[in-house]
Amino acid sequence: MRQSRNTFYFNLATADNIGIGFFKYLLYPQEHFVICNRAFANILGYSTKKEVTKKNLQSLFVYPEEAKKFLSRIKTRKQARFVEALFKKKEHTKVWVAITAARITTKHKVYIEGIIEDITSHRKMEEKLSLEKDYMQNLLDNIPDAIYFKDKENRIIKVNKFYADGAGLSPKEIIGKTDFDFFPKEQAQKMAEDDKYVLSTGKSIVGKVERTLLPNGTWNQVITTKIPTYDRRGRIIGTMGITRDMTAYANLEHDRLSMVMDGLNVSVKAMQMRDPYTFSHTRGVASIVEHIAKELGWDDNRILGLRLAAELHDLGKISVPMDILNKPGKLTGLEYQLIQEHVQHCYDLLKGISFPFPLAKTIYQHHERLDGSGYPNRLRGDDILPEARILAASDVLEAVSSRRPYRSALGLKKAKEELLKGAGNKYDEHIVNVIAVLIDRNNSVPFWAYD
Repeated sequence: MRQSRNTFYFNLATADNIGIGFFKYLLYPQEHFVICNRAFANILGYSTKKEVTKKNLQSLFVYPEEAKKFLSRIKTRKQARFVEALFKKKEHTKVWVAITAARITTKHKVYIEGIIEDITSHRKMEEKLSLEKDYMQNLLDNIPDAIYFKDKENRIIKVNKFYADGAGLSPKEIIGKTDFDFFPKEQAQKMAEDDKYVLSTGKSIVGKVERTLLPNGTWNQVITTKIPTYDRRGRIIGTMGITRDMTAYANLEHDRLSMVMDGLNVSVKAMQMRDPYTFSHTRGVASIVEHIAKELGWDDNRILGLRLAAELHDLGKISVPMDILNKPGKLTGLEYQLIQEHVQHCYDLLKGISFPFPLAKTIYQHHERLDGSGYPNRLRGDDILPEARILAASDVLEAVSSRRPYRSALGLKKAKEELLKGAGNKYDEHIVNVIAVLIDRNNSVPFWAYD
């Protein structure tokens, strides 16, 4: 017994030096403090231990319900570990404490022995962090974009309200899942590849335009940015994504572009009625450029712009007299100059119209050559757009291999020879090589003939 008592006092003395309050409280038959250490008194703002021992334990709790809960736990479970409570201090101030205590029963008496720690600064920090967390969540929830966080396994760990509403689920139903739980496999795979790129390189993906299939079965167009997230040591621990729904804007742009295209189609049909040969030529060139662009791995939007340029590249010939276009003999210098002007006429027609691709400029350059021998501006090398280089080679391929009003078809072999002869000089060598591969793959039959 003496050893136990000495140990208890040793603990009291030790605790005074580390700021932990020790106490022993008689719970039955009559409640009162038996003893406490100086640290216990200091935590509660008292100058002496005696002042504290006059108090009732329950009276130290700011909220009576917290006192009842603590005592109930002591009576039923015989112990309480790190119970947080708000205590009254001497000068009518308050202090947050954590209580760890146990019930000790002797033959005729019941005691509570335990410790308290001042956790006010800890609670203030928690409240600050909680306030910042709530502020951040409120900010995220009021942003009209889908915002989501993923871990290194691409599992979703946090979403904002916009994301949850769009999925038609609660955040709890989303957390822990991946894109494969919400999107078609092929689409989710592309998203996973983007996440993997960000995680492995630490580089962001900014403003990627993509179409997504929603859970309700409708498609929308979005623009997505993904960035890496880091821990305190600077290690990548996941990704953050922001996806904005651009469907309404995309539809508006589509409608606007459709109106422009309807107007251009009228001109194309007029050219078809006036000059069927030129119309047939442009359709063939459009098919050729599409095959080449796909072989080069271009995306759908870029291919669309290139194909449109091919379909319209000879639209300016509508201003050239038919007797010149279909003249069987050699053209005079003036006549040839008039035909060359079709490039300028087409450029003037399109340059004032806004397109999401360099349509007018591509057409304007499709008769330029790498060595500067082309027209109208004798551009050289890298000054010529990649789209214009493809269109130039495709224009020659179709024109040489097909029948014209003023001559018979020279054939695919002759067209291929012409391109190979000028490869690296007049025409882009890489593009000519792609054309040669396409021709050989199709057994020297026009690869665009069946489109």
